[in-house]
Amino acid sequence: MNPAVEAFAYFLGFLSWLMVGIALPNRNWKVSSVDGNVITTSTIYENLWMSCATDATGVHNCRDFPSLLALNGYIQASRALMIAAIVFGTLGLAATLVGMQCSKIGGENYVLKGRIAAIGGVLFILEGMCTMIAVSWYAANITQQFFDQYYPGTKYEIGEGLYIGWSSAVLALCGGSCLLCACKSDATDEKRAYPYQQSSRGQLRSIVATSQSAPSHYGRNAYV
Repeated sequence: MNPAVEAFAYFLGFLSWLMVGIALPNRNWKVSSVDGNVITTSTIYENLWMSCATDATGVHNCRDFPSLLALNGYIQASRALMIAAIVFGTLGLAATLVGMQCSKIGGENYVLKGRIAAIGGVLFILEGMCTMIAVSWYAANITQQFFDQYYPGTKYEIGEGLYIGWSSAVLALCGGSCLLCACKSDATDEKRAYPYQQSSRGQLRSIVATSQSAPSHYGRNAYV
């Protein structure tokens, strides 16, 4: 495996993991829309954990959601997916660090280190998929309510937290794909580098069998 590819994939995985940690507590997952409102006295913005409001004077007031069971199903699912993404990213960083050839962790068994690095790539892909599903599901509900003419509640627009989540998901998918492609190319090179060779014992047996089965061109009277 190319050490430069490993380092680049590890950098992408670390950056995506960091951005997931930034997106999760970000308060601006959705922001109240001013479309169609003549007078706006406050701006409401929410994330997975709380709802906040700021008035014209700049005073912020936030409150946590009072009940977990009273939340919508997509919010609960998005919470679980984002937490799972952080767990997958942490495990992926640890596995990639052990599997890198430039790392002394795990000894010098490069075949085993390559397999561990491939596991890290799979974990990065799982992190990206969890993040992508969470933020896309959340954004789909925002747009559905926004374009519903009969929706009675407050309409929201997509906030910056979702864009950070989308960016982290793309980085995680790219990092995991780089690791898997590099490990796959390594496995192909190893198969080509060691072609099958018949053992010397098998060659000796074939030679003996050939000599025994070869017909003799001399008669019995030729031997003394």
